Amino acid sequence: MAMALSSAFQERLQQMEETRNQRLSLLQAEKELQSKKSLLLTTKIQKIRSMEQRCLVLEQKNAVLNLKILAHKTEIETLEAKYLVAAQQFRELKSEVEEIEESEKQKDRFYESKRYEMEEFRRQVERRVLASRLQVQEMRNSLEELKSCLEELHGNNGYLNNSEIAAAESRKTKLIVAKEDIEKSLAANYQFKAQLHKQLQSILITQNQQRRKPAHSSEKKKKV
Repeated sequence: MAMALSSAFQERLQQMEETRNQRLSLLQAEKELQSKKSLLLTTKIQKIRSMEQRCLVLEQKNAVLNLKILAHKTEIETLEAKYLVAAQQFRELKSEVEEIEESEKQKDRFYESKRYEMEEFRRQVERRVLASRLQVQEMRNSLEELKSCLEELHGNNGYLNNSEIAAAESRKTKLIVAKEDIEKSLAANYQFKAQLHKQLQSILITQNQQRRKPAHSSEKKKKV
């Protein structure tokens, strides 16, 4: 009976030892599993932190890019505004150049017209001078005739017949008419000269005004 109890006790101890070893093995396996899980979790946490760092870096880069985009957008808007101002100035300058060109054409036409008038005036003066010289020559000839008549009268002791008196009166009348024609011609020449002088003054005033206009416009552009 004692032997049976001892054998049963030994068997029971053996079972308990096996059970303890199994539990120790299970505990060791669970410990290793927990260690692996902890290592895996640590690795995942490190990866998550690394990804968070990368996301933070990307966010910073994105913020920098947004600032650059905003700066470029502002620069583009500034350039567009400058372009609009430059385009407006270009249109104004083009219009001003066209006005100046048209004004120059008008001045050229005006000067050509005045040149033609001056040439015509010169020709008129030459014709009038020639006519005046002829009239003066005729007057000189008439004076010579009168002088000859006076000398003849003096030689005839102051006696003239009717035909000679009539001829003298006719020559006197012609001289008076010629004198009046010369006086009218001179008066017309003086009047035409005064008119030409007035036109030349008008041309000079117009030139000065046309020269001041571009300068005034340039000063106005600079002030703007």
